[in-house]
Formats: sequence, C-alpha cells, structure tokens
Amino acid sequence: VLLQAYGGGLAQAGCSLRLSCAASGRTFSSLVMGWFRQAPGKEREFVAAINWSGGTTYYANSVKGRFTISRDSAKNTMYLQMNSLKPEDTAVYYCANQLRLRREIYAPSEYDVWGQGTLVTVSS
Repeated sequence: VLLQAYGGGLAQAGCSLRLSCAASGRTFSSLVMGWFRQAPGKEREFVAAINWSGGTTYYANSVKGRFTISRDSAKNTMYLQMNSLKPEDTAVYYCANQLRLRREIYAPSEYDVWGQGTLVTVSS
C-alpha cells in the first residue's frame, strides 16, 4: 500500500483546511487509517483514526469537536476536515495505516505504512 497526503498549506487562525490521503496498491487490506502530526521539536502525535470497514472514528482530545476524519472507500481516500484552526495545530501532518490487527491505534509504532506528510501552518 502506498499513501500520499496532500492539502496542507497556510491558513489563518479560525479558518479551515481539508487534508486528503490517497491510498494505492493493496488498499483492501487496510484495517485502520489514521492522521498524525509532528510540530518542530516535538514527537509525532496522534490526531485521528478511522476503522476502514466500519467507519468508527477516534480523536485526540486536542482536536475533538474541530476536526473530522472520514473516508471514501470507493476512492480509497481518507480525509481530515480541520475547522477552527489554531496556531498550535501547525505541524507536518502524516497519514498512516494498519495492515494487520494491532494492539491499539494511538501510537505511531502501531502503524505499518506512512505517507510523506503535508505541512499545515496556522498563523495567528
């Protein structure tokens, strides 16, 4: 499976951006797909995840109520709608997936394939 994330850019605080993650290859083998982010000097952190078949969603507390994760199975694409952006949302955003059943969904180490990342910069 190959993942390609795109849609990042510069936004003002309070505005919105939508990220996309296109999957190619053996996409039917994806169990969970997720978004992570990494700010300069910080560790990569969990943002949101979605169960690919059932659609159950999970969010970090810091984005709950502002971000929405979704997927379009027909297009093999996952989205992250980011509303009410804050300067602290500035980071490189990565999409990733789990190809086999894992213990949990919140740790980067539990994901098998990663996209290249897309930069989101939120100005105050």
